[in-house]
Amino acid sequence: MRQSWWKILAIGLLLYTLLGGMLLEVPRLPILNETIRALHFHVTMWFGMILMLVVAAWYSIKFLRKNDLKHDDIALEFTNAAILFGVLGILTGMLWAKFTWGDYWSGDPKQNAAAIGLLMYFAYLILRGSLSDSQQRGRIAAVYNIFAFAAFIPLIFVLPRLTDSLHPGNGGNPGFNAYDLDSKLRLVFYPAILGWTLLGTWIATVRVRIRRIAREMEEQSLND
Repeated sequence: MRQSWWKILAIGLLLYTLLGGMLLEVPRLPILNETIRALHFHVTMWFGMILMLVVAAWYSIKFLRKNDLKHDDIALEFTNAAILFGVLGILTGMLWAKFTWGDYWSGDPKQNAAAIGLLMYFAYLILRGSLSDSQQRGRIAAVYNIFAFAAFIPLIFVLPRLTDSLHPGNGGNPGFNAYDLDSKLRLVFYPAILGWTLLGTWIATVRVRIRRIAREMEEQSLND
């Protein structure tokens, strides 16, 4: 992960996402029109967030198996990066909703579920901050993280589909795949997912290294 090629790839993909998302031709759909360009930022950030939460849950499981604080560091920082992307995803979604639904927040089941999911992960950070012993904090946080992820997936992808919703792909509304017959959106959509995921990984790995250096310095000061 210390090699630089994937970081260069991340920068390249995000530059392509920014320019392609703003300038390339998009399908002309009723109501959406040019606002469909938000798909390359709003939805792809959430895909990146989900992938980072998968990594965080996996390393939480590894910590419970091995009690290695390095695994706890990775679980925490990938969760932090995922929360950042989740907040950005909600903000871009609110902006999109303003132009397509007429209001920033309409109480749509998908919006409410996303907000509840983020609150669950904010509670994870609060829980960690309330515990002082590193091993105890790691174990309790790991268990919470695993259960939070297990609840987050049906909350986001299942429950909104069971009720009325304005959101594409939910409440009986078709997703964008049903509209995008010429695949114009996919030219940016898939590279954007990879780009945002790599950026989140970059942020998380830098913070993991900072956290480990801080722990080593603290241990050295205690030994001295």
